[in-house]
Amino acid sequence: MSQIPLSLTRRQFGMGLGGWAIASRLFGAAPSMPWMTPATVRKVYLAVPQPTWPRPDLDVRKEQAGLEAVLAAVERRHAGEVRFTGGDLLRTVEDAQAFVKGLQDVDGVLIVDLTSGTSGMLRALREIPVPVLLFARPYSGWSYVDVVEWARSGKKADLLVSSEPGDLDPYLRMFRTVHHLRTSKVLVVGPGAGRSQITEAFTRQFGTAFAFPEYRDLQAAFDAADPAQAQKAAAEFTRGALKVVEPAPAEITAALRFYHGVANLLERERANAITIDCLGGFKRGDLPAYPCVAWSKLNDQGLYGVCEADVLSTMTQLLLTSFSGKPGFVSDPVFDTSRNEIIHAHCVAATAMLGIGGATSPYLIRSHMEDNKGVSMQVVLPIQETITVAKFLDARSFAISSGEVLGNVDDPRGCRSKIRTRVANARRLLEGYSGGLHRVIVYGDYVTPVERMGRLMGFQVVREGEDRPAQRAI
Repeated sequence: MSQIPLSLTRRQFGMGLGGWAIASRLFGAAPSMPWMTPATVRKVYLAVPQPTWPRPDLDVRKEQAGLEAVLAAVERRHAGEVRFTGGDLLRTVEDAQAFVKGLQDVDGVLIVDLTSGTSGMLRALREIPVPVLLFARPYSGWSYVDVVEWARSGKKADLLVSSEPGDLDPYLRMFRTVHHLRTSKVLVVGPGAGRSQITEAFTRQFGTAFAFPEYRDLQAAFDAADPAQAQKAAAEFTRGALKVVEPAPAEITAALRFYHGVANLLERERANAITIDCLGGFKRGDLPAYPCVAWSKLNDQGLYGVCEADVLSTMTQLLLTSFSGKPGFVSDPVFDTSRNEIIHAHCVAATAMLGIGGATSPYLIRSHMEDNKGVSMQVVLPIQETITVAKFLDARSFAISSGEVLGNVDDPRGCRSKIRTRVANARRLLEGYSGGLHRVIVYGDYVTPVERMGRLMGFQVVREGEDRPAQRAI
């Protein structure tokens, strides 16, 4: 295997198909799928009847109209992802109370403060039951005094005081993430899988739905998949590989048939994510084929296939992918403190790690490492890139760190796809490690946006290797 190039950079990747629309093509009528519809954000403006600050002769209606034009431009930049509704101008506490009582089904509320003296209205608006963002420009007033206290006290709220409208862009993607989690449905397959404290907590926190098919449902989906279609897909998959190492053609065909079967199951269940007890399923003979290739293809398409019935990693991928537009890579971290490095390894890796529908990575077709059976992929992942490494510890706490990808690792030890990363302090990360083995990797630096998402969505963010581990509190 020494001839296989394992140091490809961003420019050396082939280009894939375009964008989030791939998932639409997979499901045909996908525009009706709820997680693919735009987030809805209700706008509301605050101004006292007789302003003093920022100036006593302020034309409130003119000020509002100017900001409506600004927000319309922001909305256009996120067309298809977020749509604004409303635009009410509240002048009194009674107006604010009526607004809260009349609030319909939305993903969030954008409060735009125009004058000082709005604290009474903000006290009433604190009862808004969905995530809230305050947007104020310099000299508009001091509403941040109230809203920063909301965020500190655990309300789903954040604030932005800025003269630059472009600073709103990350928040619109956050509202898109709120919507994505609220409308997503996760299938969990495992012996005795069913509602648990963890799944119920995520449903309460984010609105995510869960369902619990059985292994026989996976078998039925496999049996119903077209063998001829699977054989054609397997031939294409094989032609696209750098090399086939262990698997036989029949195993590759079975892996692609499993992919088509699971895709059909997701469509029937109106679900966009699946995680199964794959290791136990292999050992018990419950699986008709290995799911590693299926998971890679789903993740490339903006859907989610996650190993080992890991609900925490699945929810982490939902959050990070919906915000970044990039697939997640669930890994088993391997520490090497002598080099201040962590190797991230797994037998499932997407090929479009730089962005769904964008550059794709080369891959080898391999067996699953731990039993040398079935089919998985050794993906030559991008290097010389910053990555975010994260995981929900529970529904209210989230661990995060970052690193730099130094290179791919071609070694028979450990899972098939492996990247070597440099971190700030491997020893400190090791000593503070918590929350189980897996971590989810997304290419790019999203530490600061996730901290803001934590305030907006109501979960605590812990910087691994810097902060103390968060207390588990489902």
